[in-house]
Amino acid sequence: MSCYISSNENRLYTAQENAYGQVATIVAANRIAAIKLTTKQELETAVRRDKTGSRTFPGFPAGLRRRTSFDLTTYMTSWDNPSAGPPSYGPLFRASLGGTPLVYNGGTVASGSSQSLLAFSAPHGLTPDQAVSHGGEIRFVAAIVDALHVQLNAPFSAVPIVGSPLGPTITYVPATDLPSVSIFDYWIPSTAVQRILSGAAVDKLQIAINGDFHEFVFSGPAQDLIDSASFSAGQGQLSSFPAEPATAPFNYSIIPGHLGQVWLGSGPDRFSTVTAAGVSLSNNLELRVKEFGSSVARCVSPGRRVVLVNFELYEHDDDVTKGLYQAARQQAPIEVMLQLGQQSGQLFGARMKSVIPQVPAFDDSDGRLQWKFANSQAQGTVDDEITVAFG
Repeated sequence: MSCYISSNENRLYTAQENAYGQVATIVAANRIAAIKLTTKQELETAVRRDKTGSRTFPGFPAGLRRRTSFDLTTYMTSWDNPSAGPPSYGPLFRASLGGTPLVYNGGTVASGSSQSLLAFSAPHGLTPDQAVSHGGEIRFVAAIVDALHVQLNAPFSAVPIVGSPLGPTITYVPATDLPSVSIFDYWIPSTAVQRILSGAAVDKLQIAINGDFHEFVFSGPAQDLIDSASFSAGQGQLSSFPAEPATAPFNYSIIPGHLGQVWLGSGPDRFSTVTAAGVSLSNNLELRVKEFGSSVARCVSPGRRVVLVNFELYEHDDDVTKGLYQAARQQAPIEVMLQLGQQSGQLFGARMKSVIPQVPAFDDSDGRLQWKFANSQAQGTVDDEITVAFG
Protein backbone atom coordinates (compact mmCIF):
# COMPACT_ATOMS: atom_id res chain seq x y z
CA MET A 1 0.00 0.00 0.00
CA SER A 2 1.35 3.41 -0.97
CA CYS A 3 1.80 5.90 1.85
CA TYR A 4 0.25 8.65 -0.34
CA ILE A 5 -1.23 9.25 -3.78
CA SER A 6 1.04 11.21 -6.10
CA SER A 7 -0.71 14.10 -7.86
CA ASN A 8 1.10 13.08 -11.06
CA GLU A 9 -0.25 9.53 -11.04
CA ASN A 10 -3.54 10.12 -12.81
CA ARG A 11 -4.91 10.01 -16.33
CA LEU A 12 -7.84 12.02 -17.65
CA TYR A 13 -10.23 11.14 -20.48
CA THR A 14 -13.19 12.93 -21.98
CA ALA A 15 -15.98 11.99 -24.37
CA GLN A 16 -19.28 13.46 -25.54
CA GLU A 17 -22.44 12.20 -23.87
CA ASN A 18 -25.39 10.86 -25.86
CA ALA A 19 -27.78 12.43 -23.33
CA TYR A 20 -27.21 14.89 -20.52
CA GLY A 21 -25.71 13.14 -17.51
CA GLN A 22 -25.46 9.75 -19.25
CA VAL A 23 -21.82 8.76 -18.75
CA ALA A 24 -20.10 8.22 -22.08
CA THR A 25 -18.02 5.23 -23.11
CA ILE A 26 -14.32 5.96 -23.50
CA VAL A 27 -11.34 4.30 -25.15
CA ALA A 28 -7.62 4.92 -24.75
CA ALA A 29 -7.68 7.51 -27.55
CA ASN A 30 -9.93 9.74 -25.40
CA ARG A 31 -7.06 10.51 -23.02
CA ILE A 32 -6.05 14.17 -22.84
CA ALA A 33 -2.78 15.83 -21.82
CA ALA A 34 -4.29 17.51 -18.78
CA ILE A 35 -2.35 19.82 -16.50
CA LYS A 36 -4.91 20.22 -13.76
CA LEU A 37 -8.49 19.23 -12.96
CA THR A 38 -10.22 20.97 -10.09
CA THR A 39 -13.68 19.82 -9.05
CA LYS A 40 -15.99 21.00 -6.32
CA GLN A 41 -19.29 19.64 -5.09
CA GLU A 42 -21.37 21.49 -2.52
CA LEU A 43 -24.69 20.76 -0.86
CA GLU A 44 -27.39 23.40 -1.15
CA THR A 45 -28.26 23.99 2.49
CA ALA A 46 -30.88 26.11 4.19
CA VAL A 47 -31.27 27.45 7.74
CA ARG A 48 -33.01 25.06 10.12
CA ARG A 49 -35.56 26.83 12.33
CA ASP A 50 -36.95 23.97 14.37
CA LYS A 51 -36.83 24.43 18.16
CA THR A 52 -34.65 21.63 19.51
CA GLY A 53 -34.38 22.75 23.13
CA SER A 54 -30.65 23.39 22.86
CA ARG A 55 -28.07 25.38 20.92
CA THR A 56 -26.66 22.27 19.22
CA PHE A 57 -26.93 22.00 15.46
CA PRO A 58 -28.83 18.77 14.71
CA GLY A 59 -27.58 18.37 11.13
CA PHE A 60 -29.13 18.40 7.66
CA PRO A 61 -31.29 15.65 6.12
CA ALA A 62 -29.98 13.37 3.41
CA GLY A 63 -30.83 14.06 -0.23
CA LEU A 64 -30.07 17.77 -0.43
CA ARG A 65 -29.42 19.26 -3.86
CA ARG A 66 -25.82 19.10 -5.03
CA ARG A 67 -23.93 21.75 -6.99
CA THR A 68 -20.92 20.50 -8.97
CA SER A 69 -18.35 22.50 -10.92
CA PHE A 70 -15.02 21.86 -12.62
CA ASP A 71 -11.98 23.67 -13.99
CA LEU A 72 -9.79 21.78 -16.46
CA THR A 73 -6.50 22.97 -17.98
CA THR A 74 -4.86 21.03 -20.79
CA TYR A 75 -1.90 21.49 -23.12
CA MET A 76 -2.41 21.96 -26.82
CA THR A 77 -0.86 18.81 -28.27
CA SER A 78 0.01 17.53 -31.70
CA TRP A 79 -2.76 15.98 -33.81
CA ASP A 80 -0.72 13.13 -35.21
CA ASN A 81 -3.42 10.92 -36.74
CA PRO A 82 -6.36 12.90 -38.16
CA SER A 83 -7.69 9.78 -39.92
CA ALA A 84 -8.37 8.23 -36.49
CA GLY A 85 -10.71 11.05 -35.47
CA PRO A 86 -10.65 14.51 -33.89
CA PRO A 87 -8.10 15.63 -31.31
CA SER A 88 -8.55 14.06 -27.89
CA TYR A 89 -9.91 17.30 -26.42
CA GLY A 90 -12.28 17.72 -29.37
CA PRO A 91 -15.36 16.89 -27.22
CA LEU A 92 -14.50 19.81 -24.95
CA PHE A 93 -14.35 22.22 -27.89
CA ARG A 94 -17.65 20.92 -29.21
CA ALA A 95 -19.13 21.37 -25.74
CA SER A 96 -17.79 24.95 -25.77
CA LEU A 97 -19.24 25.95 -29.16
CA GLY A 98 -21.98 23.42 -29.85
CA GLY A 99 -21.92 22.89 -33.62
CA THR A 100 -21.21 19.62 -35.41
CA PRO A 101 -17.48 19.66 -36.35
CA LEU A 102 -16.66 20.28 -40.01
CA VAL A 103 -14.08 17.77 -41.24
CA TYR A 104 -11.87 18.42 -44.26
CA ASN A 105 -9.73 15.48 -45.34
CA GLY A 106 -7.30 17.51 -47.41
CA GLY A 107 -6.74 18.12 -51.09
CA THR A 108 -4.26 19.17 -53.76
CA VAL A 109 -3.38 22.66 -54.95
CA ALA A 110 -4.13 23.41 -58.61
CA SER A 111 -2.89 26.16 -60.91
CA GLY A 112 -4.47 29.57 -60.50
CA SER A 113 -3.84 29.82 -56.76
CA SER A 114 -2.54 32.93 -55.07
CA GLN A 115 -1.72 33.73 -51.47
CA SER A 116 -5.38 34.57 -50.78
CA LEU A 117 -7.14 32.41 -53.38
CA LEU A 118 -6.96 28.64 -53.34
CA ALA A 119 -7.54 26.55 -56.46
CA PHE A 120 -8.23 22.82 -56.03
CA SER A 121 -7.63 19.94 -58.40
CA ALA A 122 -11.02 18.42 -57.43
CA PRO A 123 -14.24 19.83 -55.91
CA HIS A 124 -13.31 21.00 -52.43
CA GLY A 125 -16.64 20.55 -50.61
CA LEU A 126 -15.75 23.32 -48.17
CA THR A 127 -18.18 25.76 -46.54
CA PRO A 128 -17.65 29.36 -45.41
CA ASP A 129 -15.67 29.65 -42.14
CA GLN A 130 -14.18 26.16 -42.57
CA ALA A 131 -10.42 25.86 -42.12
CA VAL A 132 -7.69 24.78 -44.55
CA SER A 133 -3.99 24.30 -43.86
CA HIS A 134 -0.90 24.45 -46.00
CA GLY A 135 2.81 24.83 -45.37
CA GLY A 136 2.53 25.07 -41.59
CA GLU A 137 -0.23 27.70 -41.70
CA ILE A 138 -3.97 27.56 -41.08
CA ARG A 139 -6.57 29.82 -42.68
CA PHE A 140 -10.36 30.06 -42.89
CA VAL A 141 -12.62 30.17 -45.94
CA ALA A 142 -13.97 33.71 -46.25
CA ALA A 143 -16.04 33.00 -49.38
CA ILE A 144 -16.78 30.18 -51.83
CA VAL A 145 -15.91 31.31 -55.36
CA ASP A 146 -16.98 28.06 -57.03
CA ALA A 147 -16.54 24.30 -56.63
CA LEU A 148 -12.79 24.57 -57.31
CA HIS A 149 -11.87 27.93 -55.75
CA VAL A 150 -12.18 29.56 -52.31
CA GLN A 151 -11.21 32.98 -50.99
CA LEU A 152 -9.21 32.93 -47.75
CA ASN A 153 -9.64 35.26 -44.80
CA ALA A 154 -5.90 36.01 -44.73
CA PRO A 155 -3.08 35.29 -47.19
CA PHE A 156 -0.61 32.44 -46.89
CA SER A 157 3.00 33.53 -46.51
CA ALA A 158 3.77 32.18 -50.00
CA VAL A 159 1.78 31.14 -53.05
CA PRO A 160 0.97 27.40 -52.72
CA ILE A 161 2.87 25.33 -55.27
CA VAL A 162 0.80 23.43 -57.84
CA GLY A 163 0.48 19.80 -56.76
CA SER A 164 1.35 20.47 -53.11
CA PRO A 165 -0.96 18.93 -50.49
CA LEU A 166 -3.49 20.71 -48.32
CA GLY A 167 -3.62 19.19 -44.88
CA PRO A 168 -6.68 17.81 -43.09
CA THR A 169 -8.53 20.08 -40.67
CA ILE A 170 -11.40 19.94 -38.22
CA THR A 171 -13.41 23.09 -37.57
CA TYR A 172 -15.63 23.80 -34.56
CA VAL A 173 -18.46 26.29 -35.08
CA PRO A 174 -21.05 27.79 -32.72
CA ALA A 175 -24.60 26.51 -32.38
CA THR A 176 -27.60 27.34 -30.24
CA ASP A 177 -27.51 24.16 -28.15
CA LEU A 178 -24.52 22.71 -26.35
CA PRO A 179 -23.74 19.03 -25.74
CA SER A 180 -22.35 17.76 -22.45
CA VAL A 181 -19.28 15.61 -21.84
CA SER A 182 -18.07 13.08 -19.31
CA ILE A 183 -14.66 13.65 -17.73
CA PHE A 184 -12.91 10.61 -16.25
CA ASP A 185 -10.22 10.94 -13.58
CA TYR A 186 -8.33 7.67 -13.01
CA TRP A 187 -5.56 7.29 -10.43
CA ILE A 188 -2.74 4.95 -9.50
CA PRO A 189 -3.09 2.64 -7.63
CA SER A 190 -6.36 1.25 -8.95
CA THR A 191 -7.58 0.92 -5.35
CA ALA A 192 -7.53 4.72 -4.98
CA VAL A 193 -10.74 6.69 -5.42
CA GLN A 194 -11.53 7.05 -9.13
CA ARG A 195 -13.90 9.81 -10.29
CA ILE A 196 -16.22 10.74 -13.16
CA LEU A 197 -17.79 14.11 -13.86
CA SER A 198 -21.10 13.43 -15.57
CA GLY A 199 -23.07 16.09 -17.39
CA ALA A 200 -20.08 18.43 -17.61
CA ALA A 201 -20.95 21.55 -19.61
CA VAL A 202 -18.40 24.16 -20.67
CA ASP A 203 -19.45 27.60 -19.51
CA LYS A 204 -16.09 29.28 -20.18
CA LEU A 205 -13.27 28.57 -22.64
CA GLN A 206 -10.00 30.49 -22.39
CA ILE A 207 -7.15 30.58 -24.91
CA ALA A 208 -3.96 32.59 -24.40
CA ILE A 209 -0.75 33.06 -26.39
CA ASN A 210 2.88 33.71 -25.52
CA GLY A 211 2.99 31.58 -22.39
CA ASP A 212 5.48 28.77 -21.80
CA PHE A 213 3.29 26.40 -23.81
CA HIS A 214 -0.06 26.75 -25.55
CA GLU A 215 -2.87 25.80 -23.17
CA PHE A 216 -6.66 25.59 -23.13
CA VAL A 217 -8.81 26.13 -20.05
CA PHE A 218 -12.38 24.79 -19.76
CA SER A 219 -14.68 25.40 -16.81
CA GLY A 220 -18.34 25.09 -15.97
CA PRO A 221 -20.99 23.14 -14.06
CA ALA A 222 -21.57 19.39 -14.04
CA GLN A 223 -24.55 17.27 -13.09
CA ASP A 224 -22.73 15.05 -10.62
CA LEU A 225 -19.37 13.87 -9.35
CA ILE A 226 -19.38 10.07 -9.29
CA ASP A 227 -16.67 8.15 -7.43
CA SER A 228 -15.70 4.52 -7.11
CA ALA A 229 -15.80 4.58 -3.29
CA SER A 230 -19.47 5.55 -2.91
CA PHE A 231 -20.88 4.47 -6.27
CA SER A 232 -24.38 3.07 -6.42
CA ALA A 233 -26.13 1.62 -9.47
CA GLY A 234 -28.00 4.22 -11.47
CA GLN A 235 -25.55 7.07 -11.02
CA GLY A 236 -24.72 8.49 -14.43
CA GLN A 237 -27.08 5.81 -15.82
CA LEU A 238 -24.39 3.21 -15.04
CA SER A 239 -24.90 -0.26 -13.59
CA SER A 240 -21.29 -0.46 -12.36
CA PHE A 241 -18.35 1.90 -12.07
CA PRO A 242 -16.41 1.63 -15.38
CA ALA A 243 -12.85 0.38 -15.36
CA GLU A 244 -10.16 2.43 -17.04
CA PRO A 245 -9.43 1.43 -20.65
CA ALA A 246 -6.29 -0.59 -21.21
CA THR A 247 -3.55 2.03 -21.21
CA ALA A 248 -1.88 2.59 -24.56
CA PRO A 249 1.29 4.52 -25.42
CA PHE A 250 0.52 8.19 -24.90
CA ASN A 251 2.85 9.89 -27.33
CA TYR A 252 2.35 13.53 -28.21
CA SER A 253 4.18 16.82 -28.60
CA ILE A 254 3.33 20.07 -26.85
CA ILE A 255 3.79 23.36 -28.66
CA PRO A 256 5.89 26.26 -27.31
CA GLY A 257 3.69 29.22 -26.46
CA HIS A 258 5.58 31.74 -28.60
CA LEU A 259 5.02 29.90 -31.90
CA GLY A 260 2.22 31.20 -34.10
CA GLN A 261 0.78 34.22 -35.88
CA VAL A 262 -1.59 37.10 -35.09
CA TRP A 263 -3.71 38.80 -37.76
CA LEU A 264 -5.57 42.02 -36.96
CA GLY A 265 -7.45 44.72 -38.82
CA SER A 266 -9.91 45.08 -41.64
CA GLY A 267 -7.50 43.33 -44.05
CA PRO A 268 -6.45 41.69 -41.83
CA ASP A 269 -2.69 42.28 -41.54
CA ARG A 270 -0.12 40.15 -39.79
CA PHE A 271 1.34 41.77 -36.66
CA SER A 272 4.76 40.82 -35.31
CA THR A 273 4.62 43.33 -32.43
CA VAL A 274 2.04 41.50 -30.28
CA THR A 275 3.34 40.55 -26.82
CA ALA A 276 0.21 38.92 -25.41
CA ALA A 277 -3.24 37.98 -26.62
CA GLY A 278 -6.15 35.87 -25.52
CA VAL A 279 -9.70 34.86 -26.30
CA SER A 280 -12.39 34.02 -23.77
CA LEU A 281 -15.78 32.52 -24.57
CA SER A 282 -18.61 32.54 -22.05
CA ASN A 283 -21.86 30.65 -22.63
CA ASN A 284 -23.67 32.10 -19.58
CA LEU A 285 -25.11 28.71 -18.69
CA GLU A 286 -28.06 28.21 -16.39
CA LEU A 287 -28.83 24.89 -14.71
CA ARG A 288 -32.24 23.27 -14.54
CA VAL A 289 -31.71 22.49 -10.90
CA LYS A 290 -34.69 24.05 -9.08
CA GLU A 291 -37.31 21.58 -10.24
CA PHE A 292 -39.22 19.39 -7.82
CA GLY A 293 -38.17 15.76 -7.57
CA SER A 294 -34.45 15.90 -8.41
CA SER A 295 -31.33 16.56 -6.33
CA VAL A 296 -29.12 17.11 -9.41
CA ALA A 297 -29.47 19.26 -12.52
CA ARG A 298 -31.67 17.89 -15.30
CA CYS A 299 -29.95 19.84 -18.09
CA VAL A 300 -28.17 23.10 -18.87
CA SER A 301 -29.54 26.07 -20.78
CA PRO A 302 -27.11 28.34 -22.65
CA GLY A 303 -27.58 32.09 -22.42
CA ARG A 304 -26.12 34.79 -24.63
CA ARG A 305 -22.67 33.89 -25.92
CA VAL A 306 -19.97 36.44 -25.08
CA VAL A 307 -16.62 36.30 -26.90
CA LEU A 308 -13.97 38.74 -25.65
CA VAL A 309 -10.57 39.41 -27.19
CA ASN A 310 -7.56 40.93 -25.44
CA PHE A 311 -4.26 41.81 -27.05
CA GLU A 312 -1.20 43.89 -26.27
CA LEU A 313 1.31 45.19 -28.77
CA TYR A 314 4.15 47.65 -29.16
CA GLU A 315 3.10 50.85 -30.85
CA HIS A 316 4.51 51.59 -34.30
CA ASP A 317 3.89 54.65 -36.42
CA ASP A 318 2.91 52.59 -39.47
CA ASP A 319 -0.51 52.74 -41.07
CA VAL A 320 -1.72 49.30 -39.98
CA THR A 321 -0.98 49.96 -36.30
CA LYS A 322 -2.58 53.39 -36.42
CA GLY A 323 -5.53 51.75 -38.20
CA LEU A 324 -6.27 49.73 -35.06
CA TYR A 325 -6.47 52.90 -33.00
CA GLN A 326 -8.71 54.57 -35.55
CA ALA A 327 -11.01 51.54 -35.63
CA ALA A 328 -11.29 51.67 -31.83
CA ARG A 329 -12.11 55.37 -31.85
CA GLN A 330 -14.67 54.98 -34.63
CA GLN A 331 -16.12 51.72 -33.25
CA ALA A 332 -15.40 50.06 -36.59
CA PRO A 333 -15.18 46.24 -36.68
CA ILE A 334 -11.88 44.48 -37.35
CA GLU A 335 -10.98 40.83 -37.89
CA VAL A 336 -8.90 38.98 -35.30
CA MET A 337 -7.25 35.65 -36.10
CA LEU A 338 -4.85 33.73 -33.92
CA GLN A 339 -2.73 30.85 -35.19
CA LEU A 340 -1.07 28.67 -32.57
CA GLY A 341 1.82 26.50 -33.75
CA GLN A 342 3.69 26.59 -37.02
CA GLN A 343 3.79 23.12 -38.54
CA SER A 344 1.28 20.66 -39.90
CA GLY A 345 -0.33 18.52 -37.21
CA GLN A 346 0.40 21.19 -34.60
CA LEU A 347 -1.88 24.00 -35.76
CA PHE A 348 -4.78 25.71 -34.04
CA GLY A 349 -6.70 28.68 -35.40
CA ALA A 350 -9.29 30.97 -33.84
CA ARG A 351 -11.08 33.51 -36.03
CA MET A 352 -13.35 36.34 -34.92
CA LYS A 353 -14.37 38.09 -38.12
CA SER A 354 -16.05 41.11 -36.55
CA VAL A 355 -14.59 42.53 -33.34
CA ILE A 356 -15.21 46.04 -32.05
CA PRO A 357 -11.88 47.05 -30.47
CA GLN A 358 -11.84 49.07 -27.28
CA VAL A 359 -9.69 52.21 -27.21
CA PRO A 360 -6.31 50.95 -26.00
CA ALA A 361 -4.70 51.90 -22.72
CA PHE A 362 -1.19 53.36 -23.11
CA ASP A 363 1.40 51.59 -20.96
CA ASP A 364 4.67 53.52 -20.80
CA SER A 365 6.07 51.72 -17.75
CA ASP A 366 8.34 49.59 -19.96
CA GLY A 367 11.16 50.74 -22.20
CA ARG A 368 8.79 50.83 -25.19
CA LEU A 369 5.26 52.11 -25.40
CA GLN A 370 2.63 49.39 -25.39
CA TRP A 371 -1.04 49.51 -26.33
CA LYS A 372 -3.41 47.27 -24.39
CA PHE A 373 -6.73 46.44 -26.04
CA ALA A 374 -8.90 44.88 -23.32
CA ASN A 375 -12.27 43.12 -23.52
CA SER A 376 -13.03 43.83 -27.15
CA GLN A 377 -16.22 41.92 -27.94
CA ALA A 378 -16.81 39.82 -31.04
CA GLN A 379 -20.14 40.15 -32.80
CA GLY A 380 -21.98 38.39 -35.62
CA THR A 381 -25.35 37.61 -37.12
CA VAL A 382 -26.39 34.07 -36.12
CA ASP A 383 -23.89 31.75 -34.40
CA ASP A 384 -20.86 33.03 -36.32
CA GLU A 385 -18.89 35.31 -34.01
CA ILE A 386 -16.08 32.76 -33.47
CA THR A 387 -14.71 29.72 -35.27
CA VAL A 388 -11.84 27.51 -34.10
CA ALA A 389 -10.00 24.75 -35.94
CA PHE A 390 -7.13 22.27 -35.77
CA GLY A 391 -4.87 21.29 -38.62
